[in-house]
Amino acid sequence: MLDHVSISHESGLVLWSKSYNPSFEAMSQSSARSPVNTLVRDIMIENKSADPEEGFEKDGWRVRWTVENGLGLVFVVVFPALLPLTYISDLLSRSKSLFLSLFQQSIQALVLSLSSTSTSQQSHQATEEANVQIDQALSRLKRELVGERWEEIWERCLRGCEERADVKKTGGKSKKNNHNNVQAVQKEAVQQDNDGDKTASQPDQTGLSAEEIAKNVQAFKNRMKTTSSGRSSPAPNGGTASPGKHGRPAQTKRTSTANAGAEKIMRKWGNGTGEVTPDAMKELDFSGPDLRDEQEKEGKVDVDGLVDRGSLGQVGKEGFYEVADWDVGKGSSNNVNKEELPSEEEILARGRRTGGSGNAAAKTDNPEDLQEPISRLSSLFNRLTGKKVLSESDLDPVLREMEKHLMSKNVAKDIAEKLCEGVGKALVGKKLGGMTSVRHEVNNALSTTITQVLSPKTSTDILLDIKRKASQPLPPSVSSDPNATPKRDPYTMTFVGVNGVGKSTNLSKVAFWLLQNKLRVLIAACDTFRSGAVEQLRVHVRNLGLLESQLGVGRAGEGKLVELYERGYGKDAAGIAKDAIAHAKENGYDVVLIDTAGRMQDNEPLMRALAKLVTVNNPDKIVFVGEALVGNEAVDQLSKFDRSLKDFSAAAFGVRGKARGIDGMILTKFDTIDDKVGAALSMTYITGQPILFVGCGQTYSDIRSLRVNHIVEALLGA
Repeated sequence: MLDHVSISHESGLVLWSKSYNPSFEAMSQSSARSPVNTLVRDIMIENKSADPEEGFEKDGWRVRWTVENGLGLVFVVVFPALLPLTYISDLLSRSKSLFLSLFQQSIQALVLSLSSTSTSQQSHQATEEANVQIDQALSRLKRELVGERWEEIWERCLRGCEERADVKKTGGKSKKNNHNNVQAVQKEAVQQDNDGDKTASQPDQTGLSAEEIAKNVQAFKNRMKTTSSGRSSPAPNGGTASPGKHGRPAQTKRTSTANAGAEKIMRKWGNGTGEVTPDAMKELDFSGPDLRDEQEKEGKVDVDGLVDRGSLGQVGKEGFYEVADWDVGKGSSNNVNKEELPSEEEILARGRRTGGSGNAAAKTDNPEDLQEPISRLSSLFNRLTGKKVLSESDLDPVLREMEKHLMSKNVAKDIAEKLCEGVGKALVGKKLGGMTSVRHEVNNALSTTITQVLSPKTSTDILLDIKRKASQPLPPSVSSDPNATPKRDPYTMTFVGVNGVGKSTNLSKVAFWLLQNKLRVLIAACDTFRSGAVEQLRVHVRNLGLLESQLGVGRAGEGKLVELYERGYGKDAAGIAKDAIAHAKENGYDVVLIDTAGRMQDNEPLMRALAKLVTVNNPDKIVFVGEALVGNEAVDQLSKFDRSLKDFSAAAFGVRGKARGIDGMILTKFDTIDDKVGAALSMTYITGQPILFVGCGQTYSDIRSLRVNHIVEALLGA
């Protein structure tokens, strides 16, 4: 049983490590007692002779290592000294080969960057540029470690070494019998496969691990199940007949082009008179019955087509349905289908093809750039020591690099410049000491600044706001009837934005989230301009109503939870919204979602009309819906929407009250940008308002919450 494993450079830079023993990890915090630090200090720095195969013992632990001299890599394994582990040499050798096969090019770039810092008499600016190159190369390598799933490959390599050691220890009896049993099962499965592939019935099992054999057996079983399920059956002509659209049998696949040409009948599209008879129309009508119409008559809907069950949120401690968090750069963890790990043989073969094995020193572009390990170690340990006061000349190159990095993440240019300028002013005059680099200080300061910008200044808990409004005292009745019961105002949200960003779709996603929390929702169709806008909402409401019954989210005795309020096209949107709110108040709806027409931010008449809707109805939330794909354009859209609403509302219509601006944002198409999340920072920086949700798919459940720390990590990551 291992306690610790690490891969580091001779300069002391740790590339990857893993601890299996918490007590060892705690003890390693003391540099004086750590066996790994003892290896670096007593053997490598002082150049003491020691046998890596034998290792050395310290405080009850035994340390074994192997060195890749060409690149200066050190592979270290620590385990209890009393355990006679016989597979350590094999483990070190195989892990070194696998690591070099996967990452040698990135390691060479890192080593060249390290060697540039050991050059004497170079300027301070050149040193800082070299440090930036080191950080970039190290970040790129660590990103590749995650992408190639190195930790899983290492764990598999460890298990394989342990299994081989057990086989040698037991004389190969128990493992061999198990191996033969697996081979027998696999052979039987191959023989029963009716594909007729005789060559597959005698696979070469030499060198295969038990894990790989088990995977092959499972694959053959799956193929047998597919064949026996009857999903494909031999056709009379030797092709394969499969069901066509709407349940009709598709045409049989022809194996001969000549036969296909002989049997094909030319289709006639008319009788030459220009008239189309009803019989001809019926003959040419290949459309089947609409499955959705049949399901709607039965009160059913294709739940899997409208809701991604894997992306559904969960009910929290307080009983509220909460949407899942969006993990930037990885997407939804529930829907990730990991590819099968490549075998060790495939990794080593890839390394041989790309030059990732053998003597690494012989494959570097410039061997003279690789300095002696001791000089590189001394250079790294001696740089940036003592106390230093940061000046503008120290910060300028790093800030310029960080500004370009933020822009590459889709942050608007002006905002990237302002952020870096503010960080520079905050760091000038600060003392820098120890092993801390200028880039590290800039990175920390920028992380703090971005966190402050993204941290919500107002409440983002819409459910809490709805509950708070519902608990307010009822207003006095204004009805002439003394027996009339006063009604409570519903919580209202208005969705605004430019054309085509997905306002109606994401409004429906928010409605689905509210339905999951058993709130009654009224959707107001206030887009009276775009053709099909009302029909689009009608379809969404129909689907949500059917999902309501099938998912069991309704409230007994209160009718449907979601309905549409519409007045057709060409009418005043502000008046429709006012009537919808009054209807919701009269009928006990909890929330009103107001859909508005898309408009460009420079269209003053349309922006005045939108400001009128906001002023007349005074919604609780004005939500701007924008795309995550845009950078500078997002700043222009949002800033002009916010400015126009504030300028044209309230006083412009003679209504006393506070001017209204944007209260929150929804970013759409977030699943298409990977880690380029700069639009979130740009939009929050402009208005100071939070990102309420992000849209990340086409189903009603594809809506997520965005955490501040996730955005910061994505923006500052490589």
